[in-house]
Amino acid sequence: MNKSSRFLELLNGFVTNYMPCSIGASPNTVTSYKYAFRLLLEFMYSKKEIPADEVSFEQLDFGMLTEFFDWIENERGCSASTKNQRLSALLSFSEYAQNRDVDAASIFRSNIIRIPMKKAQKKQRAVFSVQEVAILLRLPNESKGTGLRDKVLLSLMYASGARAQEICDLLIGNIQFHTKAATLNIKGKGGKLRRIGIPENCAKMLQTYILHRQLVSKPDRHVFSSQTHEHMTISCVEGIFKKYVRQAKAENPTLFREDRYSPHSMRHTTASHMLEAGVPIVVIKNFLGHASLQTTQIYAELSQNTVDKHLRAWNEKWFFHEHEEKKGSSDKNRLPDFLTFN
Repeated sequence: MNKSSRFLELLNGFVTNYMPCSIGASPNTVTSYKYAFRLLLEFMYSKKEIPADEVSFEQLDFGMLTEFFDWIENERGCSASTKNQRLSALLSFSEYAQNRDVDAASIFRSNIIRIPMKKAQKKQRAVFSVQEVAILLRLPNESKGTGLRDKVLLSLMYASGARAQEICDLLIGNIQFHTKAATLNIKGKGGKLRRIGIPENCAKMLQTYILHRQLVSKPDRHVFSSQTHEHMTISCVEGIFKKYVRQAKAENPTLFREDRYSPHSMRHTTASHMLEAGVPIVVIKNFLGHASLQTTQIYAELSQNTVDKHLRAWNEKWFFHEHEEKKGSSDKNRLPDFLTFN
């Protein structure tokens, strides 16, 4: 077997067997990694005139790899975080390939680990206020089938804090209804299962929607479907969010001030509002399905409302009020005017 075909052979095993079967990578992760290698092969062909079936490990030296990452940044317009995602894909494959053919892949491995991750600018997480959530949930027209679906979907995402993919994958059989609530069995990242409860209002809305769609006796059907697919996709959820956020911005110009909101914004919002309500962060961690508490602490940052609330409590407890000063203070210990509250 020639050296070039060895590259494609190992790459095939990496994306078709190792990632989904051996390490249990999610379909989205596999797709992301595949796209990284599609870009690499496109670069090799368009810039170096080397077809995919002639690419070899030896060609992927430090200079070639540096050119590739410069290309995806400068010509493809990839952000620093996207560039780092592509680099992670190549790093993972290099380790896999070297463990299976050290002679063929060692050059590639030794050079890819020299490519530095690029420092990405930290993005401000877009979070809806309680008022903004209420506005969003009022926008869908429930008299239409898609409007009813959208209202239930948005409400469930807020009530559950679930990821868009988890909502797409939710089956009728994953839901148990109780007298005043409901329980969802959610399959999260890495195939991890968690059980969470949703409140009465959302549970009743969800139950009514399932009855409306005549899905009660069909446990293997997905709760949410698009107009073309029984199993809704993330891109469809993104389209729903984009539609209502655009409408909300147009109707409420003083609200919804972030440049962009994604379905994940609702998950951030749920975590933030739970913190504001005093829910312990350990409980939030389990509710969201995080592997570590550190993830939750980064994810669910304190909102400005929370900061203001604690500052008000601190001020009220530790600072004198004007009526208290008049009642209990003497002229000898009168606070100067610049320390009094208006």
